[in-house]
Amino acid sequence: MTEHPGLRPHRVEREDRADGTILLRSGHDLPSVAPSTGVWLDQWAVAAPERTFLAERSGAGWRTVSYAEARDRVRDIAAGLLGMGLDGPILILSGNSVDHALLTLAAQYVGLVTVPVAEQYSLIPAAQGRLRYVVDLVRPALVFADDGDRYAAALEIAGCAALCSVPGGTGAMSLDGWRGSADVDAAMVGPETVAKLLLTSGSTADPKAVETTHGMMTTNQAQIATCLPFVTARPPVLVDWLPWNHVFGGSHNFNMVLANGGTLYIDDGKPLPALFPRTVENLRLVSGTISFNVPVGFAQLVAAMEADAVLRQTYFRDLDMIFYAGASLPQETWNRLERMALDTAGRMPLITSSWGLTETAPAALLQHEPARGAGIVGVPLPGVTVKLIDDGTGRMDVRVRGPSVFSRYHRNADKTSEAFDPDGFFITGDAMRLVDPEDMDKGLRFDGRLSEDFKLSTGIWVHATNIRLELLSALGALAQDVVICGHGRDAVGVLIVPGPDARDGTVDDGALCCAASDDIRNRILAQNEGVTGSSRIVARALVMADPPDMGAGEVTAKGNLNFARLLDRRAALVDRLYDDTDIASIVL
Repeated sequence: MTEHPGLRPHRVEREDRADGTILLRSGHDLPSVAPSTGVWLDQWAVAAPERTFLAERSGAGWRTVSYAEARDRVRDIAAGLLGMGLDGPILILSGNSVDHALLTLAAQYVGLVTVPVAEQYSLIPAAQGRLRYVVDLVRPALVFADDGDRYAAALEIAGCAALCSVPGGTGAMSLDGWRGSADVDAAMVGPETVAKLLLTSGSTADPKAVETTHGMMTTNQAQIATCLPFVTARPPVLVDWLPWNHVFGGSHNFNMVLANGGTLYIDDGKPLPALFPRTVENLRLVSGTISFNVPVGFAQLVAAMEADAVLRQTYFRDLDMIFYAGASLPQETWNRLERMALDTAGRMPLITSSWGLTETAPAALLQHEPARGAGIVGVPLPGVTVKLIDDGTGRMDVRVRGPSVFSRYHRNADKTSEAFDPDGFFITGDAMRLVDPEDMDKGLRFDGRLSEDFKLSTGIWVHATNIRLELLSALGALAQDVVICGHGRDAVGVLIVPGPDARDGTVDDGALCCAASDDIRNRILAQNEGVTGSSRIVARALVMADPPDMGAGEVTAKGNLNFARLLDRRAALVDRLYDDTDIASIVL
């Protein structure tokens, strides 16, 4: 069992409609909600003025900003922004930093809109077409980057006034000491005020810009705190790398700290080979109370902690919760975290997850009771209504409605209209299964993206997401990612983005005649053992020689594959995959 300050038990109310749909709601009431994020900042600047709010690495230690300092600086910057008379949003090009946070909060304080984008759009020349797309969509009036020289090309693409932490030779204004004389208290900001435009992942089409209001974000934090009372009982401390251009890091995690008077240590590492040692260094310096990460990050962290007693002690000392998102946590990783927690701290933090999208601010479901194993995404948060439409097999099309759900996409009326059903529910495109059809309190389990499913030539549906996750686990270091194929074909196949153990071989027109093909074949055969039905058996594989191209839209800002775009651009490789005579095709 968990041993932290408190969890509120699941209490789900079910309504069965005559058309067979199921509506689920939380039995817990939604409490009062702050009208804007600025109210949180004002609150903690008074209640805990000297407490560290933000910190980033500076030399061997940290540059820290207290709540009182943050509020003063935010008001100064906000006055400067108002004095500019901006007629469009503020585009933010660079990654997480104290200056990024202060500028964002300053804009929100006076009702201006920010648009954080993935820094890869600016720094990778091949991806700058995506930045041009965003600039055309949002039409910024001001652009910010931490380092003017490093982002010089992107600042030019933005084509508007520029503000930088370090302007360099760009001629941009300097954020350092920047202030204005406008009356920030006269600004009208409320729940319906748009705070930021967040881009969707673009995994199936061009990204859309979600108009994220103050009310969506403040409601979501009130919902979470109702179900996880420990986040208010003990102000959360985070050491977090998750990018703020994405809703998980920038809305969920950042706002959890601000809403509850916590402290955010900005981790300048990432779960990438060159950057993960920095994450380890940061986690050895600070004991967090909540650990947010994606499954690949937790896998790397587990391996590092098993070899580093100091890291283990610091990590588990104050930990209340381990929270994974983005994909299901492999059960092996879950088990290793449990063992280390008990061996190191003698107690178990809550290991959990939730579910949501950019359009839901993000959490709509949350597992706020201890779960037995990974993959369960929980029950509706207070105020959220979940509609489930059964396809006849127990697999549910999931739709949601509530005060934390968006109203529209920016400058895209057609996609906005398509996003909602006649009852006003947002059509998420995700599928779920009930953990226990007789007990709604057991929650829901994620069961893939409906848009990634396809039919074989036999008319049998293939649920691609589940096969992909199982195959990634089976292939390990042989695969960085996989793309499930087979629409209109007679069998399921897979294109493999090679991992470090599968990059040797000879290249043949975009395919890799892989030296590890026998190992790949054997692992897929082992994965197929005990599986019945052509819709679940992987019958062939091919390793791609060329990595996915972000500039061509094959990779999203989150680093996920855009499956539709990749399959379209690599149709010739799919044909080769299904050619038994092709030298690169691995036929099982």
